[in-house]
Amino acid sequence: MRVDEVVLDTGFVQRWLDEAAAQIHRNRDFLTQLDAAIGDADHGVNMDRGFSAARDGLVVGVPATPGALLDQAGATLVLRVGGAAGPLFGTALRRAAAALGEAEILDGETLLRAMRAGLDGIQRLGAAVEGDKTIVDAYAPAMLAFERGLRGGRDVSSAAVKASAAADAGARATVPMQARKGRASYLGPRSIGHQDPGATSTALLFAALAHAVGDRE
Repeated sequence: MRVDEVVLDTGFVQRWLDEAAAQIHRNRDFLTQLDAAIGDADHGVNMDRGFSAARDGLVVGVPATPGALLDQAGATLVLRVGGAAGPLFGTALRRAAAALGEAEILDGETLLRAMRAGLDGIQRLGAAVEGDKTIVDAYAPAMLAFERGLRGGRDVSSAAVKASAAADAGARATVPMQARKGRASYLGPRSIGHQDPGATSTALLFAALAHAVGDRE
């Protein structure tokens, strides 16, 4: 199957969640180390628990539409991930789900609209902007790269790869920032020099997205 024939359906979302859970699990200790420097040292464990639960929920039964699947996963994250991460990542998935509605097959523009709704949900809940050393610092540039990829005539797979690279660069760019939101903001200047764990998790989710789009078996 050619790249331009990739079907973005419930199976795609399931692959994304499966790969996200795997990425988070592989990087659990790294995420915890990052959080130990500027947070409560539980981000990796919490994210691993939440995404594993979201993946395990698929064993019981996969919802009929991509939106319903994202909504189920988002609700699980809200319930199972501790701290601020659960509500933030859970809200992102649920807002994306709402934007998809009952659509059974997505295209690049629909996926972009849904992911932007997820970013909007995060910013409304956390009141964060780029430069605050948060999830937004990886998510926002990923969205810009994805949109530019689509507008530039790239297929969804190539655009997702660009988004993943931008998210990773955004996460790394949080190292010299001083945190202005969340637990890390309490440290003031001492938060400088550390990579934000939430932004790092976000980069992992976009890496999983690029993998899911590129997996055409």
